[in-house]
Amino acid sequence: MKKWIFPILLVLGLFLAACSNEIDAEVEQSKVKVGIRNSELRTWEYLKERASEEGWEIEIVNFSSAYDPNQALVEGDIDINAFQHVAYLDSFNENTASEIVPIGTTIIAPLGLYSDKYDSVDEIPDGAQIAVPNDAPNWGRALLLLQEAGILKVVDNFDGNGGADKIKENPKNIEIVPVDSANAPRVMEDTAGSVINNGVALEADLTLKDALIHESKTAKPYINVIAARNEEKDNETFQKVVKLYQSDETAEFIKETYKGNYLPTFITLEELSSYKDTYSAK
Repeated sequence: MKKWIFPILLVLGLFLAACSNEIDAEVEQSKVKVGIRNSELRTWEYLKERASEEGWEIEIVNFSSAYDPNQALVEGDIDINAFQHVAYLDSFNENTASEIVPIGTTIIAPLGLYSDKYDSVDEIPDGAQIAVPNDAPNWGRALLLLQEAGILKVVDNFDGNGGADKIKENPKNIEIVPVDSANAPRVMEDTAGSVINNGVALEADLTLKDALIHESKTAKPYINVIAARNEEKDNETFQKVVKLYQSDETAEFIKETYKGNYLPTFITLEELSSYKDTYSAK
């Protein structure tokens, strides 16, 4: 009989180990590590509390402007991130051969043109300097905003990315000065105006009401997203995060907390995928 005891114990041990691994996996899947930037910290603290009430955990990793949360996602330091619009995400993928994909939409944070010197776009003189964010997607976004303001016109085959060669007409000879987006508020005193990302503007105590002009809520390329590695886009726990973010309760929290500066924008990924049509419609 003793010769059967060891095999039985071995099988039992393997069974218990397998059960333990399954339990560990379930525990691991009940926690999601999300990379963000400070501008939406209050939203994610709210979501973290909501998740805790439901029996699962969101761990917030708050990145400074010195480090790209996309890189952290590629390297596996975080599970998902939520800090960027879809045009920026596509640009990152193209430049780094990465496969990060949107798994849900969140907000539009309208870009604005701000000035310490002028009260309207019409007052900006010929030959003046206007600062814009220096990363290609937001530079392009700024050019579209300046086009909407009647200051310049972009090229016919505009692809959404900025650059000195993307301007077709510049009747007022405005000098476009690309700067790091985090420094955009600081250069207002040295320029006629500065195009500032919404989150950066909020941190500088600027609101959309202070802007000479700002984007409309229909700027589809600039809808922010929750993103994941392509191979994990269908992860059920990550989808729980999306569902929690896109709830009516979260939308109401965002509206009250950010006083209209952030616009909850929940559309399907299929709708989002056609965002480049916006460029050709300009």
